[in-house]
Amino acid sequence: MNRTTWLIAALAACPCWLIGCRPADYHRDADKTAYRLIEKAQKGIFGQAEPFTIESPADQLRSRLLLDQDLPHSSPASLGTRYLTPINHWPEKGNPAPAEEPSALPPWQTGQTLVLTLAEALQIAARNSREYQTRKEDVFRTALALDLEANQFRNIFAGDVESQYTENRSGNDPVRGVANSGNLSWDKKLKNGTVLTAEFAIDLVRLLTADRSSSMGLFADATITVPLLRGSGSYIVAEPLTQAERDLAYSLYTFTRYKRTLAVRVASDYLAVLQQLDQLSNAADSYRRLIGGTHRARALADAGRLPQIQVDQALQDELRARDRWIAAQESYAGRLDSFKVTLGLPADANIDLDYQELKRLAETASLTRLKAAATQPSQPTSTQASTPAADAEIQLVPPARQGGGPLEMEARQATTIALENRLDLRTALGRVYDAQRQVVVAADALRAGLTLVGTAQAGAGRSLSSASLPDAEIDPKHGVYTASLLLDLPLERTAERNAYRNSWIDLERAVRDAQELEDQIKLEIRDALRSLVQAREEYVIQAQAVTLAKRRVDSTELFLQAGRAQVRDVLEAQEALISAQNALTAAIVTYRVTELQLQRDMDVLEVDEKGNWREYEPKTNSD
Repeated sequence: MNRTTWLIAALAACPCWLIGCRPADYHRDADKTAYRLIEKAQKGIFGQAEPFTIESPADQLRSRLLLDQDLPHSSPASLGTRYLTPINHWPEKGNPAPAEEPSALPPWQTGQTLVLTLAEALQIAARNSREYQTRKEDVFRTALALDLEANQFRNIFAGDVESQYTENRSGNDPVRGVANSGNLSWDKKLKNGTVLTAEFAIDLVRLLTADRSSSMGLFADATITVPLLRGSGSYIVAEPLTQAERDLAYSLYTFTRYKRTLAVRVASDYLAVLQQLDQLSNAADSYRRLIGGTHRARALADAGRLPQIQVDQALQDELRARDRWIAAQESYAGRLDSFKVTLGLPADANIDLDYQELKRLAETASLTRLKAAATQPSQPTSTQASTPAADAEIQLVPPARQGGGPLEMEARQATTIALENRLDLRTALGRVYDAQRQVVVAADALRAGLTLVGTAQAGAGRSLSSASLPDAEIDPKHGVYTASLLLDLPLERTAERNAYRNSWIDLERAVRDAQELEDQIKLEIRDALRSLVQAREEYVIQAQAVTLAKRRVDSTELFLQAGRAQVRDVLEAQEALISAQNALTAAIVTYRVTELQLQRDMDVLEVDEKGNWREYEPKTNSD
């Protein structure tokens, strides 16, 4: 009786055993476990760990814009989880706490129009992009899945306590009594397949009728199960854990590559918006020039120096210029709104981009080299230094790597770098190894099963019918011990045979997938290098075309004043100028974006958790 009282008191002293911990405790424990596994995996893969959290930042720019700029929104969910009203029976006090971290963003006055630089846009995307948050949660869930697999090889304890009142009136003498029981079990699985189990049970029964007899039962049971053939060995038993560990590594590969992809996408979209803004500026300048040209044409017509039909031509081009200007305005506004959504911000937020980024872009090292090349005279079409004769043989000069940016390297060199660094290729090759291990596991299932089982039992339980018996005791000398050997003959293995054959098919597919990805990587690298050369040549051509177009506009306007040109000549010159200006900006943006895409495709563009990047600096080639 004293032992029973002690057991019940011990259980009562640990309420967490009886009713479980609070949900908030489980929440924190899951976070601690997942973050620890992620940090360990990062160090094992990349040699270092970077901060990682799935909690939304406390300072969300989206919610600040919605509130400070008084933008319409549908519900508190538009502002974020921390603004939700807890519903009935909410398991944790308050809403989930946001990640408290110092803001990496400038202390903007969000009630005003924000002007974002490219670096700020990258940081905002890392903090506000919904897809970015989802990708981090995918890594977190993979870490929890790994912890669940590892839990199979930990010490597993379970217990239950039951109290039952019984009143039996079926006989002549009614029987009433109370039966209390407690059970505590332990399980341990080893990586070689051995399973250890132990159970301890205690019963306390008391009659409430007759002589009020009572008795205590004690029972202990231990079992060991050892597979000797099929299902034995750590390479079979621990395979799910091994796969879970590799899946976490794959998820980190995928997330790291996604960060680089997102950074390039944000930069590409940012520059595309600025390109559209530049086209809007060019369209506005062209519209102003054509309005001025129409005014001059009317003045010349009033003076009798120009026919009315040419005035009408000027007016028609003025109207077309207005149409282009309006279309450019709407296109810029649409591109800008779409970019806000990419950053995870409201489309109606008052945000502008820093137009000076185009100027800073043109001053980058690679584009400075292109600018210098554009100031050189056009390449001759023959080997003669002077003007060739009219009937001289024409030789076309193909573009060369000389004068290009630092990333315009040999295709073989760029491909080698990509194959060494591409994280998705590491994943694909890892899947090949995974498929090989699955062939081994499937082959093991074809073997015969031989299992050794040993049990030891001591003590006895109690019920109301045995309440008058003396208390039970656990005495190993009077225990029951058994040992058995079970042989499972491999007579029926149809399902296992099919699984084994399918594992070979899965291996072949994994190899083909790796081959396809490798070939796709080579194609991406070669395409990017070709695009760099094409964009460079386009820049040089359009820079010279802008110079020629400006000179043509000035000369045709002078000729028009002198009566040696028609309005149509001026209009064509104006059209050529705006086309060359737009093409020049497009070439600048294309070259820069292609540089970033090439670094992404080679997986050498480093992006940290805040969205900041560090570009790849290739070694200078001797040629």
